[in-house]
Amino acid sequence: MGLQSCPEAQASVIVLVDTCVWSLALRRRRADLDAREGQIVRMLEEVITEGRVRLLGVVRQELLSGIRDKAQCDRIATALRSFEDVPLSIDDYEEAATSDNRCRSAGLAVGTTDFLICAVAMRRNWAVFSTDQDFVRYRTVLPVNLIEAQ
Repeated sequence: MGLQSCPEAQASVIVLVDTCVWSLALRRRRADLDAREGQIVRMLEEVITEGRVRLLGVVRQELLSGIRDKAQCDRIATALRSFEDVPLSIDDYEEAATSDNRCRSAGLAVGTTDFLICAVAMRRNWAVFSTDQDFVRYRTVLPVNLIEAQ
């Protein structure tokens, strides 16, 4: 379900944004985005404007990692400072491990950061905004709410 397809249901949902979406918005030039990527960036801007975006510290770290140009890294770090990191609890980490184990048992390849994102979103009834198709596969096992670009 995309934000555009059901605005009433999604209008108040908090959105946990994955690294790949932030990367499109902050690491890529607008002129280099295709139509779908441009829509994803506009959707991100919409939920930011509505005050519904949340950020995990590990996503912040992933986004800032590997940037060779210090000026670009500083610019992105400054932009992300507008968003406080979601405080995590033991329960979040334990749920992430449980989710990881459930997906592994179902034969799905897993990523540690992905499961922390899933756990935080599931425990708080938030949506995950990602372009990573792994989340679509996780949803076959986990009750994670995804926001997908149309």
